[in-house]
Amino acid sequence: MTINVEVDNDGVPFIRLGKHELRLDVEDISGEYEERARRELMETPERVQEGLQRFRELILAEKGLSLPIDDDKFLCKFLRPFKFNADLAFKVMKKFYKFKVKYPRYGGFNVTPEGVRHVFDNEVFVMMPTRSRTGGRIMIVNAGSKWNPKVVSLEDMFRSVMVAIEIAMMEPKTQVGGVNVILNLEGLSISHVYQFSPSMAKLIADWVQECAPVRLRGLHVVNQPYIFNMGYRIFKPFLGEYIKKRLSFHGTNYKSLTEQIGEDSLPEKFGGTADIPDYPGSQFSNMLFYYQQNFKDYHNFGFVDELREKIERSDSKDSMKIDKS
Repeated sequence: MTINVEVDNDGVPFIRLGKHELRLDVEDISGEYEERARRELMETPERVQEGLQRFRELILAEKGLSLPIDDDKFLCKFLRPFKFNADLAFKVMKKFYKFKVKYPRYGGFNVTPEGVRHVFDNEVFVMMPTRSRTGGRIMIVNAGSKWNPKVVSLEDMFRSVMVAIEIAMMEPKTQVGGVNVILNLEGLSISHVYQFSPSMAKLIADWVQECAPVRLRGLHVVNQPYIFNMGYRIFKPFLGEYIKKRLSFHGTNYKSLTEQIGEDSLPEKFGGTADIPDYPGSQFSNMLFYYQQNFKDYHNFGFVDELREKIERSDSKDSMKIDKS
């Protein structure tokens, strides 16, 4: 089946998938989502303005933090998931950017669609064109038979998740509706489990729970074999109540999965009724490449000087090691 990336009259790239279209929803919210934001996030014009004003004050007072403080849309992508509580949003936003400084190999300047293209090309990470019944974005991580660690390293998989979170932050609909992650473990083997050390498990868990400024609506584990228990024991000590409340183990019981996400939101292979054909991962990469410059622009934000200095120091140390060898 040939699937190509098309561009609509507004210049937005998309992929036709049966009756559905896969695209990034970057337009402002209206209608159902506007009402949902008011009801679930207490989003009123007065609260938005109060949140923006307080958020700007906190940003300006933080030494070394560079953000486009006059861009309401940019600031709202951090505020909206936290119901315009500026102090809480700022706390998580600061952790989001400090993580990039602390772990530049994961959150540095290579976190772009092009930088992790091979992850999408190999369909280790897939995005659905549909949304959940609560308006959330549906993302699938195929961490079993689709994942060849020799081709896609665990580090690159983590970077691809960070790219996906940036996508979620770009979409006002997802800021409101949140994200549902389906962890498909069909074909999981001992070689996959051995990729995870306790320190890496803690790093991933801490980032999801403390640094990701999105509404995680659900983390759904499906098709897990017995060997999964070994991997879960590595992660379990680092999971707080935030994750535990959102974590569901479905196995092959797709009925419980569709009850939570929506039958008409999922394809048949996950127990749903949506007519969504499989599509080449390379086409998803091609669609995201239209946003490559956006991701490069994002690297101008945060504790940029601190991050650049740390990367330069790291490169200098690597050069010294090479010279001595």
